Amino acid sequence: MTNVLNVDLSGQVALVTGAGKGLGRASALALADAGAQVIGVARTESDLQSLKAENPDRIDYWVEDVLEDSLYSRIEKLDRLDIAVCSAGGNKPEPLIDVTPETLDWMDGLNFRGTFRTCQSAARVMLRHGSGSIINITSQMGHVGAPNRTLYCATKHAVEGLTKAMGVELAPHGIRTNTVAATFVDTPMTRPMFENAEFKATVLRNIAFGKLADLDDVAAAVLYLASPAAKMITGTSLRVDGGWTAW
Repeated sequence: MTNVLNVDLSGQVALVTGAGKGLGRASALALADAGAQVIGVARTESDLQSLKAENPDRIDYWVEDVLEDSLYSRIEKLDRLDIAVCSAGGNKPEPLIDVTPETLDWMDGLNFRGTFRTCQSAARVMLRHGSGSIINITSQMGHVGAPNRTLYCATKHAVEGLTKAMGVELAPHGIRTNTVAATFVDTPMTRPMFENAEFKATVLRNIAFGKLADLDDVAAAVLYLASPAAKMITGTSLRVDGGWTAW
């Protein structure tokens, strides 16, 4: 995306999990375009290689998994970290009664535990220099409920609660924590869902604007929360939901 907010993040170091695809990739590119030195984190090296190719001077990458300890020791060895964007996540829509213990463990680990540990390690680095912005990518489903999404909603509500608590705890140390709660966006993860015409129609009826969000809509929100313009914003959720939660 172009830097429509004219944000200057020159000299700052940013880390983005889930940077290989979708919202994480768009966020990484936006931060790099604003001048930050970005570390993109994902499991698939080919995705990260193509990300770096879009801005080779400002993007580096780590092939790491948010479910593995190695990522967190690596984060905590950084000399400096100004911005952390936690975008790694997943979903498996299904009825409550069909959720298996394996799915529960997987989604809790990816959506909540991975976010918690990334925030924790990022905070440890940021505390050394008394400033920083942590931005967790959640969802409108972190504010409402929906059928066949009980587990996803639970994990996203958990991250919203985590972010509020971190906002209170870390503010005295100069660290801000916020979420970007997006509505449905056309990404590789959501695209198969919209092959169901009835589901797509239901989604569009619930978005007041009557259209899906763009990747740039979410990236712009991340860029704003990372910027000095948001210096008095912490412990809150910026809902990029087209009015879904306003009904």
